[in-house]
Amino acid sequence: MFTLENSSTHPVSFILLGIPGLENSKSGIAFLFCVMYVVAVVGNITILHIIRMDHTLHQPMYLFLSMLAITDLVLSSSTQPKMLAILWFHAHETGYHACLIQVFFIHAFASVESGVLMAMALDRYVAICFPLRHSSILTSSVVVKLGAVVMVRGLLLVSPFCFMISRMPFCPNRIIPQSYCEHMAVLKLLCADTRVKRGYGLFVAFSVVGFDILIISISYVMILRAVLQLPSGEALFKAFGTCASHICVILAFYIPALFTFLTHRFGHHVPRVVHIMFANVYLLVPPMFNPIIYGVRTKEIRDRVIRGFCGKDT
Repeated sequence: MFTLENSSTHPVSFILLGIPGLENSKSGIAFLFCVMYVVAVVGNITILHIIRMDHTLHQPMYLFLSMLAITDLVLSSSTQPKMLAILWFHAHETGYHACLIQVFFIHAFASVESGVLMAMALDRYVAICFPLRHSSILTSSVVVKLGAVVMVRGLLLVSPFCFMISRMPFCPNRIIPQSYCEHMAVLKLLCADTRVKRGYGLFVAFSVVGFDILIISISYVMILRAVLQLPSGEALFKAFGTCASHICVILAFYIPALFTFLTHRFGHHVPRVVHIMFANVYLLVPPMFNPIIYGVRTKEIRDRVIRGFCGKDT
């Protein structure tokens, strides 16, 4: 079924099974995922368009939101078109290099998304705890530099994954029992000792996610302390409202992401179909929900969307 490249260690292609165990429901699942993907693409492009066109929104919170929207577009688009092709057109085969590129984009931009969420938590902390110094602390230059650091961190830490995998021999089995190429799924196909690669994967996951969650937690503890000291009930409600959307986005990303990560390594008794569904939810639900949450919870964006639908200038 498979031919080999000149190296004789790398397959030309892999076979992605899609969602094993739900073959009878694949049409309905494909339709649902297609709708979610369209909502994610339209929603995030709308957010980017609104922020780009309205110069009053060129502030740290909205610049970080733009970074989040771009990251969500990359994350969802790196997996969903191929998944829909598998479910609708039985296009199970994916090229070897395409698979490694997908591994890179998924993990690099998942790291970037985590970093952007951490940066947004810092922005909320400065905005609430140091409101008079917010614009002087988080200047446009600082926001761009922070975004660049987050991007470079993701690219540099994830690049060794693909490099190490590309230098290892593969076993005859070329079947990946899910709908996209994921680091651990590809590692299981290697005919070599993968302990170093697994260890590096754990190091990257815990160093990136652990650091970001720590900063987010500290930021919100400080925010909570500052908010509870506000004398006005209206100010208290407004401060909580400002952070509510960001907290929802954080939970929507980290809960399925951590479930998927831990299940790959420790959840051997979790049914495969549950694991695969969560693996897809982790890459599709946050990109779909983020623009909806911010569109509903953020008055400036909500007003401009309404004006756009009403045919008024934004």
